Amino acid sequence: MSASTGKEKHAHLLPYIVAATFFMEYLDTTVIATALPQMARTFHVGPNELSLGMTAYMLALAVFIPVSGWVADRFGARTVFGSAIVVFTLASVLCGLSGSVGEFTAARLLQGLGGAMMVPVGRLIVVRNTEKSRLMQAISTITWPAIAAPVVGPPIGGFITTYASWRWIFLLNVPFGIAALLAVLWLVRNERESAPRPLDVTGFVLSGAALTAILYGTELASQREASVTSAVLYVVVGVVLGLVSFRHASRAAHPLIDYTTLRVPTYAVTVVSGAITRIGIGAVPYLMPLLFQLGFGLSAFKSGLLLLASAVGNLGMKALTTRILKRHGFRRVALVDVTVAGVFIIACGLLTPETPLVVTLLVVFVYGVARSMQFSLLATLAYADIPQKQMSGASTLWSAASQMTTGMGIAFGALALRLAAASRGEGGALPAGHYTLGDFRWAFALAGVVTLLSLPGYFRMACDAGSGLRERSGG
Repeated sequence: MSASTGKEKHAHLLPYIVAATFFMEYLDTTVIATALPQMARTFHVGPNELSLGMTAYMLALAVFIPVSGWVADRFGARTVFGSAIVVFTLASVLCGLSGSVGEFTAARLLQGLGGAMMVPVGRLIVVRNTEKSRLMQAISTITWPAIAAPVVGPPIGGFITTYASWRWIFLLNVPFGIAALLAVLWLVRNERESAPRPLDVTGFVLSGAALTAILYGTELASQREASVTSAVLYVVVGVVLGLVSFRHASRAAHPLIDYTTLRVPTYAVTVVSGAITRIGIGAVPYLMPLLFQLGFGLSAFKSGLLLLASAVGNLGMKALTTRILKRHGFRRVALVDVTVAGVFIIACGLLTPETPLVVTLLVVFVYGVARSMQFSLLATLAYADIPQKQMSGASTLWSAASQMTTGMGIAFGALALRLAAASRGEGGALPAGHYTLGDFRWAFALAGVVTLLSLPGYFRMACDAGSGLRERSGG
């Protein structure tokens, strides 16, 4: 049996390998928040000074995600994906061995470079090597890390920092990274374009600057001591640069980001309407731990235990996603699921310390179910009608949009809390401990309303949207 034939025979394992690397990357970005106080004591600085390390990672993603598709086409998917795993793992070791804020920030920049290549190229490998009949299940598999990591990350981070050391958060990536690299070398074909397009340097600069400005602005909005005006200004500049990038791409012979994929209706709705959905739903993982700790007065550990109800809903729905989409179709499921998500996000804000535990767990669980269903639906529908030759461009644009809106969701949650506090006469730099249950009620309400605002986009979808994918899957 040839090496190529062996790789094709085991192609069904690719989604699981890629999902494992995704989980490593997504978990790393979520557990670090719980480790900040202990890290600050190690470096003899305040927790706020460590935010530079988190921002550095985010900005590295913003700069290098747009070029990931071009790099994969030129050097080969296996080469780039394997190298990204090596870079990410090495950077994790450097993070764990850091002795100062400067060393940690530099290591996070390197880790961001690895993550920027690992996620979009990993997704590209799966969609290129999976038959349409199995694509729904494959996408569901690689989507669950992004769904589960923000929920299970804080409890895991709290456990590690409480009973061991924050350094193990990063050092534990080493065995996973080695195992993933060996699996990639064994299973992944080194596909590349026979005649790769030249690098669009102007597009690279414009797209990187646009994403950097937007993500930095949203990061500022999530900081209580930062000026909302400055944050909005950065976002506006980023949007303007994004429009310039779009205009450039429409005229360039070989654009870095292929916006023509937005002409595919099913893909466009996942990027545009999906962005609104992700912002609303994405605010909850930021708001919910604060509600339980500041509003209910629970410890970080007990708060994490309540959040596990959402994780159970996330992971439990994963097993049913493909079956539900085959039976009821993308449009109907999207409309029902977004409605459920919006209503239960609002319901989260109505919870109080006196609410029966079973009711609290039910609300958190249903939110988790709806979140899992919608994120899996969006990730699957995105590639339903994309031609093979546009897969690389579609993966790049999808990854950039997903990363940007995830950051905007967190920032929206923080901004909603600040606005709620300001509405009752409190200052914009209000200490976190001074937020009231009323503030959380309004913040969750705003997040729920934003989620529901994405409904018209799904309503305009064709009734048979994604039907070809369902039929190939045996639906």
